[in-house]
Amino acid sequence: MKNTAFYIATRYLVAKKGSTAVTFITWLAALAMMVAVTAMFIIISVFSGLEDLNQDLIANLHADITIKSKQGKTLPDIDQVTKILDKNPDIAHYSKVIEEKVYINFQENGDIANLRSVDSAYIFVNPIQKNIFYGTYPSYKYSNEVLMENKLDNRLAIPIGGDGQTSAVLMMPKPGTGIISKEEDIFNKKEIFVSGVFPGNDQLDNAIISPLELAQELLNLPKKSAYQIVIKLKNPENADLVKSKLASQLGSKYDLKTKSEENAAFWKMINTEKFFIYLIFALVIFITTFNLAGAIIILQLDKKEQAKSLVSLGMNLKSLRNIYFFTGILIVTFGIICGLLLGTAISYFQFETGIFKAGANTDLPFPVRIRMANYLIVASTAALFGVGISWIFSRVNKSYLKNI
Repeated sequence: MKNTAFYIATRYLVAKKGSTAVTFITWLAALAMMVAVTAMFIIISVFSGLEDLNQDLIANLHADITIKSKQGKTLPDIDQVTKILDKNPDIAHYSKVIEEKVYINFQENGDIANLRSVDSAYIFVNPIQKNIFYGTYPSYKYSNEVLMENKLDNRLAIPIGGDGQTSAVLMMPKPGTGIISKEEDIFNKKEIFVSGVFPGNDQLDNAIISPLELAQELLNLPKKSAYQIVIKLKNPENADLVKSKLASQLGSKYDLKTKSEENAAFWKMINTEKFFIYLIFALVIFITTFNLAGAIIILQLDKKEQAKSLVSLGMNLKSLRNIYFFTGILIVTFGIICGLLLGTAISYFQFETGIFKAGANTDLPFPVRIRMANYLIVASTAALFGVGISWIFSRVNKSYLKNI
């Protein structure tokens, strides 16, 4: 009887004869399921693309391991730290870094900037020179030759590759106490020349990359001073193991963090957004399945005469229920398969053409990544609600048989 129930359910969907209203409602439920599945698949694929895009953007912002001081900004005993790092076979490169807020002034324009001063080994830890789209990376022949984030440079209108007449000025507040009698008592100043510009993002907006000596001069720090040391490992997968080893060697004065720990808050935000988007579209699919419930109920009402004949021929209540249950399953299966195919086609079209942009004033297309996990998430969500609704509304009881 099980195969008979499935065969009859199939005939209810594909037979040319029957009530036009029932056929319309049945295929409307299938179409609604298909649209909901398509929308959910596209949105999840876009979020997968955003994850990859953000991962690419911040991949080089944080090193595999970052060493900072637990007390104060300046790293203590930095010579001892570098000796330990030099002896570690798991470390490919490391670089000293100083980060501070500065005020930058050019002619009549000014802004607050994030100064990231680094030594010449920084490009081996963070190959930021690959992102320069105009100009060149600082040569390190001069301490005041800098690389600037593009939007900051545009706001200040600083020419690239200054010739001495187009220098900007960095201003850093001086520490200390006492009466201020002139401007020189407030700020340390340093003229800078922009050698190149690079594109910014949420974590590199208003950034200035300079030689380490520039920050040391502005902050009146000793020659070897640094706020942090960033490390690139030969095998980034061993970051936690290397971190533990270094922590035991360096002692309790230092705070070590891996790249995943540095980005923990950022990825928590991304995953939270993705989770809530998933809940919203799961709710959309859940609401869509009520079309399926309506189609099953209408089918039961329309097929009472056929049900009466089947019961007369010996079909039991369980087999009759299976007819309506399999009908719902077929509608859900059609919606899932067609929805995933349509969602894949639209996502692939966006991936190839980039026709849909992320904003009105940008050429950045919505990023899309088609992953197997996306198929499983969408299909399982739609199947869970679809099977559940089909099972619930196919449970005809004995009173239904008595009334036919």
